[in-house]
Amino acid sequence: MTPAARLQAALDLLCDIDSAMRPADAVVAAWLRPRRHIGDRDRGAILDLMQALLRHQARLGWWLTKHGRNDTPRDRMLVWLALAEGRTPDQIRRLFNGAKAAPAALTEPEHALLTRLRGCTLVHPAMPDEVRLECPAWAAAPLRRRFGATFEAEMAALLTPPPLDLRVNPLRSSRAAVLGGLKDLGLHAEASRLAPHGIRVPERLSLARLEGLRTGEIEIQDEGSQLVALLVDARPGERVADFCAGAGGKTLAIAAQMANKGRLVACDVSEGRLKRCAERLRRAGVQNTETRLLTSETDRWVKRQKGSFDRVLVDAPCSGTGTWRRNPDARWRAPEERGLDGLVALQGRILASAARLVKPGGRLVYATCSMLIEENEDQVAAFLSAYPGFRVVPPREAAPGRAPGLATVAGGAYLSLTPARHDTDGFFAAVLQREDPAPAAEGENRPPHGT
Repeated sequence: MTPAARLQAALDLLCDIDSAMRPADAVVAAWLRPRRHIGDRDRGAILDLMQALLRHQARLGWWLTKHGRNDTPRDRMLVWLALAEGRTPDQIRRLFNGAKAAPAALTEPEHALLTRLRGCTLVHPAMPDEVRLECPAWAAAPLRRRFGATFEAEMAALLTPPPLDLRVNPLRSSRAAVLGGLKDLGLHAEASRLAPHGIRVPERLSLARLEGLRTGEIEIQDEGSQLVALLVDARPGERVADFCAGAGGKTLAIAAQMANKGRLVACDVSEGRLKRCAERLRRAGVQNTETRLLTSETDRWVKRQKGSFDRVLVDAPCSGTGTWRRNPDARWRAPEERGLDGLVALQGRILASAARLVKPGGRLVYATCSMLIEENEDQVAAFLSAYPGFRVVPPREAAPGRAPGLATVAGGAYLSLTPARHDTDGFFAAVLQREDPAPAAEGENRPPHGT
């Protein structure tokens, strides 16, 4: 592809993302599917540019507002080429030339904008901190509450491109064997620092090169997510529920812990997500897992299964602040139509309902990919206040022998990971053990937190 054609392809993608109601990664997958002819190098350049524009959207939009332009994907790209890549108006005009597969020719107002931008840099002294740090207004106060003096460092880390993290499926292969295969492909892969089955590939590559994704030997999973799954500490022969399984990333990791023995139930309210989960489970050689479609967090199945599970994972729907470096478009989508307060209330209801599944002596693991206190520590505190039959198990004690690296990052009551401190996505997890035999707090007469 010519440089101009790459620009047009990235622009097409950005327009699709702007107009879609789906996350960017889903839009990208749908866009690439009929374009398998695009080579690895071109594909990488297109996706890098697309991600860069998503990652710097607030600053690019600020410049457009300053100069009276509409905030469109095309104008954002023009500002990026001028301020981030240092291209002159004439250089950009040669790329935006209206030729076949190239962007439409520059208009005179666009050329005038580029002329006014000469000598400027992406960051301007007049930018508000939230714009400079690409922090949406709704999240600024909660994130400042969470990080205090390190707020800027954490936000800067969220603007860096993430590595590719893989989890080796021990039911199919070993980390040593997979590492050897990746090195044979000429990739600079290395064992993850914290997760015992993790591999990090710091370079961008076409996933089509990874045969292990098709055979079930490996899965794409952030190292932080792998650590959360390890905290479940599921053992062969136990009964385990993944209450918000989604497409099954953590379900797969838990099934491997159980060595295909016992019973693992993957629950979700989305039939589509559960179908993808079932496909991944078959590919990975998992035989001890079933999927369960729930009508809501209070589905009748929960009441029927009350007190029958050794381990229950609640990977709750959340604001997703911890995934912003991997999903930069997510920061510009509201947490949910209900807003943050609505999400917190939903999390409380899900946690209270899932707790009914835990048997005496069993454990409930509450996790989010959020870095907000409201969704994490405050949520757990509210649950413990309403349900005193549970107690906190510190991460260091929760999964002995599973991941020695946990001891280096989880010294307190909870696991709390951030990109700046741990080079993972942002994750939170609390391990809660049921001590009482049949607490009245779980009866239907007590409303869950958040209602």
